[in-house]
Parts: sequence; C-alpha cells; structure tokens
Amino acid sequence: MRSSKFPTKISILLLALFLAACQTAQNQPSSPPAVSSAAVTSVETTSVPVSAYAPATAEEKGFSALVLNAGTGEELYAVDADAARFPASLTKMMTLYLLFEAVAEGRYTLSSPLTVSENAAAQPPAKIGLKAGSTITVQQAARALAVRSANDVGMAIAENLAGSEAAFARQMTQQARALGLTRTRFVNATGLPDPKQVTSARDMAKLGLALKRRFPQYAGYYRAKSFAYNGRTFKATNNLLGKVAGVDGLKTGYIRMSGYNLVATARRGGKQLIVVVMGGKSESARDKEVTRLIEAYS
Repeated sequence: MRSSKFPTKISILLLALFLAACQTAQNQPSSPPAVSSAAVTSVETTSVPVSAYAPATAEEKGFSALVLNAGTGEELYAVDADAARFPASLTKMMTLYLLFEAVAEGRYTLSSPLTVSENAAAQPPAKIGLKAGSTITVQQAARALAVRSANDVGMAIAENLAGSEAAFARQMTQQARALGLTRTRFVNATGLPDPKQVTSARDMAKLGLALKRRFPQYAGYYRAKSFAYNGRTFKATNNLLGKVAGVDGLKTGYIRMSGYNLVATARRGGKQLIVVVMGGKSESARDKEVTRLIEAYS
C-alpha cells in the first residue's frame, strides 16, 4: 500500500501558507478614505471655535515693542512683537472700527442715539459718567473712546450694535481674523481685565493701521487733546499729543495685568511711523520709550 503521509504534509503546508497570508492582510493598514478639499476647508473654518486661534492667555506685564514704517509696512525695530500680551484699552481700537463700519454700512449715522443701559452706566473708570436711560450720539461716543477711553461708552456701543457685549466681542474677534490679526482674541469691548483677552504688539500695529486707513475721515478724533461732554471737559489719555513733534494718535491702555500700553502714530518729514510699546513699567516710562523710538526711526 502506498503511504499517505506525503500528500498530508503538502496539505498542512498549503494550509499554513494560507493562514499566514490572511494574517498579513489583516495587519496591513487600510488606505484612508479620500477627503475633498471642500471638506478640509469646512473643517478648518467651522469646526475650530474662533476662540481657539489665539494663545490661551498672556504673560502679565510682558514687554513688547514694534516700529513699522506705516507707508511701506517695513519693520524697523522689534522686541517680542509676536508674544502674547494683554491689550487693555488698546481693545477700543476694534470697538471703534466696528462702530465706524456700522456707520459706513448705513446702519447708523454720526447723529444716531445710543441708549445707555444700567450695565453700561455701571462700568468702572475711566468713564465719562453716562446715566442709565440716557443717550449719547455715535459721534460723541467715538470721540469719548478715542480721547478718554471711556469704559461706559465702550459698553454702550457694544450693547447697541450687537445686543450684548458677548455678541459684540465675537464680532470683534471675527473682524480681527479678517484683518489678519492671528494672535488676537477679544472677549469684551473695553479691555477691562480678562485673562482670555490677548493680542500681540504686531497685531495692535496692524489694527491701528487698518483703523486709520479704512476710516481716514476720523483721523482728527485721535489727534484731539480733549473731549467735551455734558458740561465737562476730559483730557486725552495720550500724553504725547502736542508734546512730541509729529505725533497724531492713536490709543493708550492700562490694566494691572498688562502694564502701560501705547500705540502711537507719528509723521516726520513725510515718513509715517506706527510705534507700539506694551508692558511699560509706568506711564512715564512707556511715553519715554515711545518717544525714543520715534526719534530713533523717523
């Protein structure tokens, strides 16, 4: 009788090869499904909340400085210009931007009244003493923000334009994105302390330039050394106006978390500069540094 061991061995070998092949196929990574460019765009623009774009918070009293040629955009000097900082009342440049945009779109005129809520009237200084139930015109509000950095006015603008400060802050951050401010998140209209409200010196320079270029008709607001309202005169917070040759704006800011901030524009001999100093140790130290930078690069 012929032995059957030989065919049995062949069967076992074939079975082993088959099982090995199956195991190999199981261990191979499957090809990822194709993703359309439209789907990628959708994820990038809608899945990530606006608040996620900027740093979570900033360094308290961190120092930054930046000097740009406003005409060409050339960077002339920089110290930690992209580091996360607290904007304080530099925030109000965006509040003004959205207010002027509302006028440009025909939703308001300069004479339109803004109603003052109890919440707006209760804001801490700096303020001009708005009373709950009163009104202030758009033009008066813009001047109060540009000259005196009034928190009660900033809140009134936010509530009238968007219904609430939270809704207005979302609009502010969306506008920041549109202007290319990649390190900025706004959570209030005034710059009052909040660790989530962050920016950088470069973003504040971009915002200052955008404000002046988009709305040149309001340049005089930032140059004004005082503002009169309801029988009172308020002095500008920008100490360099009328003291440093060529300075023609823009905005100051201070909270304990930020230190002393200033975005200043100056024209010397046909050259326009924008100078940003954030995290100054004192008001005088900040003003001295901005003045030094204007003199050095004009």
